Amino acid sequence: MMISPFFLNLRSAYRAEIDDLVSDSDGRDVLRQRLAAKRKEIDFLLQMMELSPEMVAVIFHQGLKFKEPAVMDDLLSHEGDELPDWSTLADGIELAPWARALVQTILAAPAGEWFMAVAAGLHYMAGKPDSAFYGLSGSDADEDEDSDDAEDEGQDDFNDHESDEVRGNARDREEAGASWLEGQGFEHKD
Repeated sequence: MMISPFFLNLRSAYRAEIDDLVSDSDGRDVLRQRLAAKRKEIDFLLQMMELSPEMVAVIFHQGLKFKEPAVMDDLLSHEGDELPDWSTLADGIELAPWARALVQTILAAPAGEWFMAVAAGLHYMAGKPDSAFYGLSGSDADEDEDSDDAEDEGQDDFNDHESDEVRGNARDREEAGASWLEGQGFEHKD
């Protein structure tokens, strides 16, 4: 499967955004509460759709189910300025009841169709293990050797980028949070 640099870059940012929402400073799972609060801010989030789609896309976490994987695989091969219309994707995507109103609000906004295609791609990728994006399908195997090499290089870059940026940022945030708490007079948590 070929994944465009557009979606590879957004995937890392999306994962980091979810990681930021998962737990509070005490390590408690607060993802559900934070997502509910974020969904209530839809009017503000509409302003961020084009600039930071990964920050807005998280509002659909666990709200989309994909019935046509081949359509989604194709979506991931596109760059941001050449995405298919949401209407061509929507029939293959089941929306959770709570997500339907959000989708209608977004579709009424400028760039709403584009954003929903991006959000669907990010959620589709998030539901797959990293290894799912590295195999070659039959059509990919017919491509010339140079494009196979380029794809393999992109896979190595993706793995390096993922582990360095996402895991490193999470560790850095945790250390910075612990240092700040110590500076406020709290004891260091082991």
